[in-house]
Amino acid sequence: MNAGFASWLFGMSPVAGALGGMLGTAIGIFIVLAATTFGSALLYAISGFGFAVLAAPLFLLFLDPARAIQLVIIISTALSIVVLRGLLPTIAPWLLLRLALGSLVGLPLGLVAFRYADPILVRAAAGAMIFGFAVLMTVSRRRSGQPVPGKQWTVFAMSPSLDLAAGAVSGVASALVGQPGPPVLIYLLLVGAAAKTVRATLLAFFALSYGVTLASHAATIGIPAPTWLAAGILIPFAFLGGIAGRPIGDRLGAEAFAMVAIALLAVAGAYTLGAAAVAFAIA
Repeated sequence: MNAGFASWLFGMSPVAGALGGMLGTAIGIFIVLAATTFGSALLYAISGFGFAVLAAPLFLLFLDPARAIQLVIIISTALSIVVLRGLLPTIAPWLLLRLALGSLVGLPLGLVAFRYADPILVRAAAGAMIFGFAVLMTVSRRRSGQPVPGKQWTVFAMSPSLDLAAGAVSGVASALVGQPGPPVLIYLLLVGAAAKTVRATLLAFFALSYGVTLASHAATIGIPAPTWLAAGILIPFAFLGGIAGRPIGDRLGAEAFAMVAIALLAVAGAYTLGAAAVAFAIA
């Protein structure tokens, strides 16, 4: 792979070009992207959440923003479908339906808010809330002590109205900050849903969400041929990560799963808050 082809294929940013010179070859950049895709997919298969949290910042470092975001959307859509296959029996279909319906209600509200709100302040507030929830859940779980065997740690009981509300908040978050996952994950953790149910429901929810987003991008913005080709090259690495991570997630206990999920929420919140701080500094 020469530098010219890599630049055409991935739409590398000027920063990536400089780093590519430091590495001595464009192959180095491809290795980083492939490793990022594999690692993000591994984490995604284990927890049902986190591919974009890990992949997007590194993709944005090496690629033009539009190319990076579209690659994350395409790879996430394909990965969700593949990883979900072994978890279909554990999906809670009515829960998934209510989350999806709530998301459809929240999405236009988020779009309206996005039009009039200050995007930097919105990202800062969202990042602070997600990070705060992660810290709060960690402290609450430690104060509650070790859970009784067979009993889930819960804050309140799951209900259809709360399912719809969580989906609506997810729809708003998707439009405002491009992160539909944290509200749903926080809700499922707070109601003490089983780890396999959380993973399967999140993966199914993301498959629907990313599928709709991908179709919207293709129909409105358009996805260039190099982006499709780059996604085709990186997707096998995502599949390998998903295949490696799925058995780990299947064996992960409820307590370990919750701590992994909370850690991912903390990373997502910190990243969103940091991105807002950087944007505010350069504005």
